[in-house]
Amino acid sequence: MKSLFDTVSVSCSKLTTRTYSTSFSLGIFFLNNTLRNPIYAIYGFVRFADEIVDSFEGYDKKKLLEKFKDETFESIQSGISLNPIINAFQNVVREFNIDLDLIETFLKSMEMDLEKVEYTPDAYDEYILGSAEVVGLMCLKVFTNGEQKLYDELKPFAMKLGSAFQKINFLRDLKADYQDLGRTYFPNLDIDNFSAEAKKEIEQEIEQEFADALVGIKKLPSSSKAGVHLAYVYYYSLFKKIRKVPASSILTKRVRISNSAKFGLMTKSMLQYKMNLL
Repeated sequence: MKSLFDTVSVSCSKLTTRTYSTSFSLGIFFLNNTLRNPIYAIYGFVRFADEIVDSFEGYDKKKLLEKFKDETFESIQSGISLNPIINAFQNVVREFNIDLDLIETFLKSMEMDLEKVEYTPDAYDEYILGSAEVVGLMCLKVFTNGEQKLYDELKPFAMKLGSAFQKINFLRDLKADYQDLGRTYFPNLDIDNFSAEAKKEIEQEIEQEFADALVGIKKLPSSSKAGVHLAYVYYYSLFKKIRKVPASSILTKRVRISNSAKFGLMTKSMLQYKMNLL
């Protein structure tokens, strides 16, 4: 029975999420039980695509990504893939009617990572849209479960949250992206002379996106609000820690939140939710 293979497929996505991201794993745990597997499947899919372009040195990344893309759309049409990560994802796409344009836009941003791109403001916005904002919209499709009016209302907030998360990742990984992958996502940035002013400008943009996103989080259904808020709290805590680091130090260390601190944030977030403070 395919149902057994589907169970194995979701287990692979869940293992992928837990292996790569403690923070998202905690956030997913506090979603309603019916939402967890679909979000694991989305995370597993986007993580594998990201790994192709970031980690598989010595392999033909372009060919691997093209194969991944082709198999994704073939599976959505046929309803099955022997790649368990793709199989779990296509089930979610079909069940929650995730727009194929969102998937196309995401994969286009992954393709941008195959080349050394000089990021103009327009290219930067295009990359953020594909790599982060549409991922937020895929998750929102699950959270709203067919309620189109609610999806349309929350869409801009989900995009802001995805954008804020991605820009924090860019700041945190500025050293690795530049030195290991030869990438600088922020447009018109002289990374060798990264100034306090440039850092502050980026941070102000992120701060506003966090404020906008929180408005939408408060409007989410109870089935997803606690989990999304926990991810928000974790990333905002990481952002505050990055903000305290001088621009000159960003390229010398990677800012982290310890696992013990993450569990403290989890407790704080859940208390806010239980006390109806969201």
